[in-house]
Order: sequence, then C-alpha cells, then structure tokens
Amino acid sequence: MANKVFNFFNEVKLELGKVTWSTKDELIGSTIVVIISLAILTAFIGLCDIILSTLVNIIMSRV
Repeated sequence: MANKVFNFFNEVKLELGKVTWSTKDELIGSTIVVIISLAILTAFIGLCDIILSTLVNIIMSRV
C-alpha cells in the first residue's frame, strides 16, 4: 500500500514537471479578460432582469 502511495506521488511530481505555467503577463491579461467579461455579463443579466420585471408588473397590473 505504501509503495502505491509513494509511486503515485512520484508520478504526480513527474507530471507537474511537464506543465507549462503561464507567465505573469499572461496571467494578468487573462484575469483582466475574465473581470471584463463578468462585468459585461452582469450588466446584461441585470438589464434583462429589469426589463422582464417591468413587463411582468405591467401584465399583472392589467389583470
């Protein structure tokens, strides 16, 4: 059992050595893209919510 655990961690170490890690500039650029995308999506969902709420209120007030 201990041999399997030791073997597992050795394989994990080997695989982590193969990983290509992002540079600081790539990481900052990706983070900015994610934040801007979230801001746009949040604004879109908020706008849809306002429009749909208004429509539902108009429909319910006429019934």
